[in-house]
Amino acid sequence: MYFTYILQSLKDHRYYYGSTSNLEERLKTHNAGKVRSTKSRRPLKIIYYETFDRRSEAYRRELFFKSKEGYEWLKKEGIIH
Repeated sequence: MYFTYILQSLKDHRYYYGSTSNLEERLKTHNAGKVRSTKSRRPLKIIYYETFDRRSEAYRRELFFKSKEGYEWLKKEGIIH
């Protein structure tokens, strides 16, 4: 199983979009400061995730979230502000 996830920084309230095969471990990695792009934005919390059978599906969804259309969809659904 694979996940596409959205984290929110409790420090600056900004979002991070990613995909992984182990959501719990990935969050621990982010909060341990081992991810360059989120190291200075810790702590982070999961605000949304979706599950997929294939890695390619999860990655495709991550790219959608990072697109203008994805951003608008996330806002419309009330997932991000």
